[in-house]
Amino acid sequence: MFGTALDSFRLSVGRYPTTAEGMQALRTNPGVDLWDGPYLKKDVPTDPWGRPYIYSCPGEHGDYDLVSLGADGQEGGTGENADVLSWK
Repeated sequence: MFGTALDSFRLSVGRYPTTAEGMQALRTNPGVDLWDGPYLKKDVPTDPWGRPYIYSCPGEHGDYDLVSLGADGQEGGTGENADVLSWK
């Protein structure tokens, strides 16, 4: 879902949203030319534990990084506490 929306933003604007613009740029124009969204039908959802996803662009592991810190909200962890990472 996020990957498709982010790619659509990139195809329209010529780049991914910046870290400062964040995922909200998929719903509302952050003031850039060529924006042709919204790219998500609904508001940007929270992760399964009710916290916002952590988005950064440029990413350390790709064009962008998207992270959920798992059930405990802390880096690392195993099982339900394991981080969910866009590059894995």
